[in-house]
Amino acid sequence: MILINIGDELLIGQVVNTNAAFIGQQMAAAGYPMTETLTIGDDGDIIRQSIENAFQKTNVVILTGGLGPTRDDITKKVLCDIFHRDLVIDEKTLKQVTDMFAARGMELTETNRQQAAVPEGCTVLTNPLGTAPGMWIEEEGKILIALPGVPFEMEKLIRDEVLPRLLATQNERNLIRYRVLQCTGISESNLSDKLTEYEDQLPANLKLAYLPRPGVIRLRLTGEGSDEVALNKVLDEQFEKLQFVAGEYAFAADDIEIQEVIGRLLANGNKKIATAESCTGGYIAHLITSVPGSSNYFEGSLVSYSNDVKRDLLNVREDNLKRRGAVSEQVVSDMALNCMGLFDVDYTIAVSGIAGPDGGTAEKPVGTVWIAVATPIRLVTKEFHFGNRTGRKQIVERAAQAALNMLRIEIEKDIR
Repeated sequence: MILINIGDELLIGQVVNTNAAFIGQQMAAAGYPMTETLTIGDDGDIIRQSIENAFQKTNVVILTGGLGPTRDDITKKVLCDIFHRDLVIDEKTLKQVTDMFAARGMELTETNRQQAAVPEGCTVLTNPLGTAPGMWIEEEGKILIALPGVPFEMEKLIRDEVLPRLLATQNERNLIRYRVLQCTGISESNLSDKLTEYEDQLPANLKLAYLPRPGVIRLRLTGEGSDEVALNKVLDEQFEKLQFVAGEYAFAADDIEIQEVIGRLLANGNKKIATAESCTGGYIAHLITSVPGSSNYFEGSLVSYSNDVKRDLLNVREDNLKRRGAVSEQVVSDMALNCMGLFDVDYTIAVSGIAGPDGGTAEKPVGTVWIAVATPIRLVTKEFHFGNRTGRKQIVERAAQAALNMLRIEIEKDIR
């Protein structure tokens, strides 16, 4: 199966191609993995050539985009040319479009009316969320599926129309199932070394992929097979081994973020947290509050960017600021402990560092970050060096991830 995404806006980066990720996930889960994904512009010749080339490699091609009413939406004309068909008005779609415009008090123009035009003989996939229908064309054992590029319209058509039809037309398919383990606090190369023996013993139908991003490595264990029960059994067995080998570096046996893991731990223990942030500028608080229900355990944050705020509001000792500097173990310790009293919480995170690109010294280069986590009975501190090549944004993200992971470890100690 090959996916072709059409749109100049995708090529120039004006619009992020989320459609490819969604379709890839849905098709893989259903047992129809993509062998290739293309992104092309609104050019008739390129669209035609891409479709013809795709059909030389596969029997099923999915298109997204180019089905709108404007002049640059030329996909339907190209399909008529390829399959030697005329455009005809689908009466059911026309009624839907007419009713939609009437409900909005808008006049139906001829351009809008042409939204109901489809290649003759195709199966129309009803789009209840928009005016451009999807289209299913079968010819000589080949299937072409054309879908609108608007993400929420395409997603509904995939779920309600495309997948049920594919499942009905092909009884035998190779199932793909996967498990995800999230790891942090270790580099990708070191984690790979740690998992070498584990990977060597994996069954032939299973493979392990490393998906890194700042501060986090997602391990995706993927299995293929025709027997779902047997496939899930071997996946579960190998995933359990993977968690054991990854050990303390694994923070979630699911495809969720660390802030969600922490939220569950805090909510289950009826505990509360606050943050005192400097170089992260409130980013840790943002991550925590991005989780629904975080108001039950998050009290607030003090972004103490300047030394004056650290001293006047967080009561950081002047002597520590002058002798040790804002980026130091002593200062983040003061920040974490005094934040706990200020907000009356069970846990606090404090962060101070040099995110760059300026401000570094030989002793404390850009990327140096001190983090402290205060608990009811412990104060844990750690110095990190995230380097100066990744850029300011990545340093902030990695610092936030490291801070949240330190917190997770301390909470888990308390509930053991």
